[in-house]
Amino acid sequence: MKNNLILKMRPMAMLMFLFLSLQTFAQEKGLDINVDIDKGEDNFFAKPWVWVVGGAVFILLLVALLRGGGKK
Repeated sequence: MKNNLILKMRPMAMLMFLFLSLQTFAQEKGLDINVDIDKGEDNFFAKPWVWVVGGAVFILLLVALLRGGGKK
């Protein structure tokens, strides 16, 4: 009975090993993907007017918060 079971499982095991070997060969090829996200233009953080406007907004918010707490 045990011998009969081994004879029935042998073709299934052979197919399984065949598919495993095919899958490993299919994954062996390395892909050379070159992704270039540089659009050639500067970020808006690199522009000086953004820093000036951001600093002015920060100072205005800081003054408004500090002056708003002094009224009683």
